[in-house]
Amino acid sequence: MLNKYPAWKNILILLVVIWGLLYSLPNLYPDDPALQISHESLELTAGDMPIITTALEAAQVDFFGEEVDSESIHIRLNSLDDQLRAKTAIEDALTDDYIVALNLAPTTPGWMQAIGAGKMNLGLDLQGGVHFLMEVDMDAAIERRMEDNLSNIRTILREQRIRSRGLNLVSNTHLEVRFADTEDRSQARSELNSNFPELQIQSREAEGVFILDLRMTPETALQIQRDTLQANRTTLLNRVDALGVAEPTVQQQGSDRIIVELPGLQDPAQAIRILQRIATLEFHLEAELGAPSLSYETYTYEGVPVNVDNDVILQGDRVSNAVYSLDQNSQPQVLLNLDAQGGNQINRITRDNVGRLMDVLLIETKSRTVISIDENGEEVEETEFYEEKELIMHAVIRSALGRQFSVTGLSPREASDLAPLIRSGSLAAPMTIVEQSVIGPSMGQENKEAGILGVQVAAALVVLFMAAYYRVFGLAANAALIMNILMIIAVMSSIIPATLTLPGIVGIVLTVGMAVDANVLIFTRIREELANGFSPQKAIDAGYDRAFTTILDANLTTFLVAAVLYSIGTGPVRGFAITLMIGIITSMFTAIVGTRAIINLVYGGKSVKTLSIGGSIKPVVAQA
Repeated sequence: MLNKYPAWKNILILLVVIWGLLYSLPNLYPDDPALQISHESLELTAGDMPIITTALEAAQVDFFGEEVDSESIHIRLNSLDDQLRAKTAIEDALTDDYIVALNLAPTTPGWMQAIGAGKMNLGLDLQGGVHFLMEVDMDAAIERRMEDNLSNIRTILREQRIRSRGLNLVSNTHLEVRFADTEDRSQARSELNSNFPELQIQSREAEGVFILDLRMTPETALQIQRDTLQANRTTLLNRVDALGVAEPTVQQQGSDRIIVELPGLQDPAQAIRILQRIATLEFHLEAELGAPSLSYETYTYEGVPVNVDNDVILQGDRVSNAVYSLDQNSQPQVLLNLDAQGGNQINRITRDNVGRLMDVLLIETKSRTVISIDENGEEVEETEFYEEKELIMHAVIRSALGRQFSVTGLSPREASDLAPLIRSGSLAAPMTIVEQSVIGPSMGQENKEAGILGVQVAAALVVLFMAAYYRVFGLAANAALIMNILMIIAVMSSIIPATLTLPGIVGIVLTVGMAVDANVLIFTRIREELANGFSPQKAIDAGYDRAFTTILDANLTTFLVAAVLYSIGTGPVRGFAITLMIGIITSMFTAIVGTRAIINLVYGGKSVKTLSIGGSIKPVVAQA
């Protein structure tokens, strides 16, 4: 029968409508201002709450809904003003090792959370937050690699008993090794060629000295830059987890810069403290007895002083992964995986030093707030960076190590902390903040309200026009339009947890226009079929069938353009593209299937003489 859906199809459409309504509802619940308190290394317990409670009571700040787990404490507050006052009070009460971050806590009912219904993540421009543009010091990354090479060259020459007259780092891509005769130089060149394939080696003479020039190839330098940028980006993504930010943006800009956007965070100083923290490992041998005092540094390991040789046998950037586990004796350990060159370095050095002690240093660059006096004699807060070194392993080399080996002798707590710290805390190169901005929550709220108002105005104008011009068919299109917006919100809230930005709202507005355009094509085609003498039932069926191809082609081409924008674009462009792609898919469903279902319910299976589709329908008159 024409214009009649089977029962299963009507039920399916109804379920989709219910799903869209249900999963878009959480967005009606506003977030509570909240604080997230965590510690850089220790687990938190309920025993930490009395200190926090006392600080808040002294500051006369009311709070509610406190949640305590091993990683953090969450406290809900009544207003943004209380949030800022509470943060200051708690920071004064706790030590610098605690992290107190501003964020927002959802108020979605528990039953909605249980079925996976949540709010859309809002971008920086709609929620407020902190924006950073960070520049990676690529010269430092390359120089660090060459210093690593220099240290290993010195070790190889010493192990092979090849005499040299000095090693010198000429630039961050060039080092030279001096020899007294050509025999030593030739022997050294043979050894270095096999161990450092990424370096170009050339021989020359100057003032009776035989020199090997080792230069990093441009291809190697470029690869180091790419690896460094990707490593730092990954580290930053892991770092922002400590700030409790939903859907942060950490993306590459150009060849040496990274954009970091933290929606909902209003404390740039706290963000800087976390993001610029550096943690890495250094591998050394224990200093030999009688070694000059300038050739080693002394550290304490299990209460005993240990002299650690200054030469680095392996840098931490060679560590590709770190995993906490238990050994065969159920003792904690950290399994380290090295890259190919790191594996070759550690294998060579440990093979030739079996029986010696190897030391592993954990190096952390931290920050603290200090008070200084400016030129006007006023106190100002400044961020000061400092370095901490800790000897975490002092063990005998019993056999040659490969690309994977374990760090042992740690407590369960130390081992479980070390693995994620190495995995997420190592910055391959230092970074500086070249641009910083804060969008306040009030400005974000204004943007959000303006965007919502834009959608409401656009939808209202479309609804009025469609109802006035196309009558019953226009009302069906309006119902489908509302369903389309609900489905977009539901998809972005649950299925695809995308971040809604102000350009994304523009994409939704454009989708509203495209959805209506599809219905206009269908309704125009129906009126044409009526003018051609088709019965109302046949005109409806032919109108939907014949307009489908045109609608599909138009939406498909637009979808492909949006996909390209999403793949090559950044920030606002991607926000616009993702909402447009989602809107195209949902509008195809609502404009074709949704309106057809409504029209079928109104006209399907009935004896209809006329259609309430608006406009004047002029029948075609045959020409003699």
